[in-house]
Amino acid sequence: MEMRKLGRSGLTIAPLVLGGNVFGWTADKKTSFDLLDRFVDAGLNAVDTADAYSRWIPGHVGGESETIIGEWLASRKNRDRIVLITKVGSDMGSGRKDLSAAYIAKAVEDSLRRLQTDRIDLYFSHWPDPTVSHEETLGAYDKLIKAGKVRAIGCSNYDADLLKAALAASEANGLPRYTVLQPEYNLYNRSSFEGPLRDLVLAEDMGVISYYALASGFLSGKYRSADDKGKSARGGAMDKFLNARGFAILGALDAVAQKHGAAQAEVAIAWVRQSRGITAPIASATSLAQLESLIKAATLQLDAEDMAALDAAGAKS
Repeated sequence: MEMRKLGRSGLTIAPLVLGGNVFGWTADKKTSFDLLDRFVDAGLNAVDTADAYSRWIPGHVGGESETIIGEWLASRKNRDRIVLITKVGSDMGSGRKDLSAAYIAKAVEDSLRRLQTDRIDLYFSHWPDPTVSHEETLGAYDKLIKAGKVRAIGCSNYDADLLKAALAASEANGLPRYTVLQPEYNLYNRSSFEGPLRDLVLAEDMGVISYYALASGFLSGKYRSADDKGKSARGGAMDKFLNARGFAILGALDAVAQKHGAAQAEVAIAWVRQSRGITAPIASATSLAQLESLIKAATLQLDAEDMAALDAAGAKS
């Protein structure tokens, strides 16, 4: 399996990250363990979660995904084989996104306890917190890094201006810098990453782990009309994709998939993986069959003609 340097973080990962958002939600504990076992056996090594997964489910309080991953790590005793990624800053019941020093100091201990580990390899600011200065947030991370509880830090959902300001605060105050960005990026939704933000991460040699590679499942190809919206719980979100541009993207995916004998989802993920500036996309699976498809997507090589056809179909976002 190809390994890629994750910016200046000092971490090296395979070109596909397993999304842990489904653990304890649409994948129960046994299924989650099976998925994690197969993922590692395939030579992949990075697992992404967050303290807020899966707080959106009635009866859940957050931390369900981290807890399952922690139980798996403890039972398999393979912590050193995993690049462990989690996040802080989502609303965990307070009614706000919080990146204050006091909150981070508490939240990291909760995550470490649930994950049953003494260190987090990559710790993300999940969402911006406009009420707290970059210096305060980065100062909190500085303490965690010096204590050996966190190896590297990143930010998710930051635009170019916000990331530039955070990097400037690091430079001016001798504080740790964000070394990895986690943006939304897929064939349909491209504008938030392409342009100034991608230019900045390339100039700063940052790693990029992107999410929503399949645009909530639309790029799997199973949603072709309003009649298909009942195929899953996410079907109701498909209206925004069922337009001329969305159908053009599906047409390009169909053609490239047929050429390679691959599934449309595998092509969509491979396109992200091979796109400029991307280190690895995040993708989730709720069954071993889905995971096998993700493993194929991690090694599927699209040629220049494939990339150009897909680029052209989804150019405007």
